[in-house]
Amino acid sequence: MAFNLSRFDLITLRLFVAAVEQGSLTAGAERLGISLAAASKRIAELEAHVGVPLLARSKRGVVPSDAGATLLPHATEMVARLAQLALAMSELQGGTAGQLRLWANTSAFGGFLPALLAAYVRQYPQVRLDLEDVISEDAVRGVQRGAVELGIVGDNVATEGLQALPCDTDELVVLLPPGHPLAPRRRDAPVPLAELLAHDFVAFARTTTLTRQLVSAAEALHLPLRLRAQVRSFDAMGRMVAAGLGLAMLPRRAAEPYAHALGLVIARVGGMRSERRLLLVMRDEALLSAPARAFVEMARARPA
Repeated sequence: MAFNLSRFDLITLRLFVAAVEQGSLTAGAERLGISLAAASKRIAELEAHVGVPLLARSKRGVVPSDAGATLLPHATEMVARLAQLALAMSELQGGTAGQLRLWANTSAFGGFLPALLAAYVRQYPQVRLDLEDVISEDAVRGVQRGAVELGIVGDNVATEGLQALPCDTDELVVLLPPGHPLAPRRRDAPVPLAELLAHDFVAFARTTTLTRQLVSAAEALHLPLRLRAQVRSFDAMGRMVAAGLGLAMLPRRAAEPYAHALGLVIARVGGMRSERRLLLVMRDEALLSAPARAFVEMARARPA
């Protein structure tokens, strides 16, 4: 059967990708700013053209059918290329020397990333920065669909179809209020995770890679993680610990400023993998813009 390529219009392909990502045709239509009726018509026409259903529908939403799963990576690729083209043309219209588009998780922004960005700006002052603090999964999705060129994520998040470069290694530590019974007498003495888990914790949402690493470590010990509060920033974490509302586990470089400013105690953690690795992810290094390639080279040159 010969396919008419004109039937694979970009709006419908963007709608298909958005519906799969959102798990809902309604949410996919909202992302593109079109009505649900128009979205349903577009998907129905595309399915009629290929001759098989592309979305399996239920009360819980939509998932790709077998045929839809075949179409999805090709549609995602086309949508990503279109997004990159639009951004490149926008830069030309604006007369700029380029733009670095990067989404990174909070561990990156709270750790090595600001210093690396400062060095980058000194070397490339004409490049505009477009940065966003997001969870690792959103950074991966942003790169996959072409919304951004680069993402920095935890190494325990799936990165299928992307190139990944280790860009930072830190140590997970625990923040305790002064005088806490588990505060170590020696600075380098680790506190067993099993003892820490007997206390309440303040953490990010369970969906974040940092909290998932803590949850996995607790499950390996067959002990529950007592989450008293879920917050959105390291600053909130530190202030909650200072108020005596729980302990917090975070990368050492993120913990040190709050320990100094709030008089908190930093302790190493025993009984779990405390290494915290971050990855720089991209679709294809060979196809990156000049500003993105320059950032990758700077990240590669620094010790991970």
